[in-house]
Amino acid sequence: MADASIPVDLFNPGQVFACLGFLEAAEVLLGEAEGGFDWSNSADTRFVLSASGQENPFAHVLAFLAEAEIKPFGPTGYTDPPPKKGNDDVDDAEDDDEPEPDDQAGASPDMASTAARGPETSDVFPARAGDRMTLPIRFGGGNRPVVELAHWTDDDAGRKSFKLYSGNRSANGIARSMLAGVRKKPTTKQAAASHPGDLVSKGLRQLWEERHDALVTNPFNQLTPMGGSFNFDPRGAWTAIDVGYSPNDQKHRIQASPVVEFLAAWGLENARPEEFGVRKVRYAAWSGLLPPLLARAALLGAIPAIPMKRFRFNLELSGKNKVVTFAELEIAP
Repeated sequence: MADASIPVDLFNPGQVFACLGFLEAAEVLLGEAEGGFDWSNSADTRFVLSASGQENPFAHVLAFLAEAEIKPFGPTGYTDPPPKKGNDDVDDAEDDDEPEPDDQAGASPDMASTAARGPETSDVFPARAGDRMTLPIRFGGGNRPVVELAHWTDDDAGRKSFKLYSGNRSANGIARSMLAGVRKKPTTKQAAASHPGDLVSKGLRQLWEERHDALVTNPFNQLTPMGGSFNFDPRGAWTAIDVGYSPNDQKHRIQASPVVEFLAAWGLENARPEEFGVRKVRYAAWSGLLPPLLARAALLGAIPAIPMKRFRFNLELSGKNKVVTFAELEIAP
């Protein structure tokens, strides 16, 4: 068994969800995973992760994601509708009014050919029908497990989807931009030289190459201007009222963590925070190591026998999108 810990801000809901994501990922990739929070040092709260093998489990998960290729999938018989027309040459997944990103800009030949074939199809699907903007994604394969993420799809299975992003953005495009970064479409000269196009914003893959050690020891605080997100990291959230203008209109990219965004999506695949009132959300952090099955319940504060800290936050509106805000500690009566 190997264990390691990373710093975490319990008041950042996305970071807590992403901790559960690290735990879920370590269970799939390594097995025998357990995780939990250690707030014994109030100045240095940590998330501790243990898993089978001798490798740092955080490093193993991040290496897996740095190499992952995203593929959307739909129900049997599904075909993509024609994409909406647009004239922007950059994948700007933060803008509700932008055309669907060109996911092949800077893609490898294998990625481009996969995109040209359209989504994979499956007889088992989490929603009644496929929708281009909300298709689930798959990644992994070869000698790695195949992982499916679909928490943002319609809640046909009797649980809320907790889908925050909206507008003309697909889960596939968002996930690709978080892992592989965002590039401009190659110029004619670049295309002739097989250049993938200028990098506009970095993803986890570039951070893994450039900030490897820092990403392993402090993954949630390696920030970069984001080319698209699921809106989990409040550091990248904004409303026009708060900032006084629309960063989208000015093509300003807000810094946040692709690790938080992607691992939070993984963490919410089998768990949900509690939604109550009008766009109010509650979650909990637990003390001590738990396996994924119990950690999912602990996120809801549903295991009163173990020490917990409970938090609540508001979902603000940014155009058509919901965005996570920083949380406050709930004091028990």
